Amino acid sequence: MFYQIKQEKVTLTLKAQPAASKNEFCERYGEDALKIRIKAPAVEGAANKELIKFLSKSFKVSKSDILIKSGQNSKVKIVEFPLTEEFKEWTERNEYR
Repeated sequence: MFYQIKQEKVTLTLKAQPAASKNEFCERYGEDALKIRIKAPAVEGAANKELIKFLSKSFKVSKSDILIKSGQNSKVKIVEFPLTEEFKEWTERNEYR
């Protein structure tokens, strides 16, 4: 599974594709990650900033509450943020589960 929920925190494993035409969730990437396209290039942390902004808007979480736990300089990242109703609804209505 590409996400875990523990103690009201969500941990997501993502495969980021920088320099895409738009920000969007894509398909599963193997068994344990979700592919996500990010429009910013992977230069000087721009893609990470755009990823945090996109996750913040998608799941109604403050940008300061989103933490890149691993993969700061990698395409495969583990991010953590507080569990929200928007995330619960997103998992129920998509086909990534």
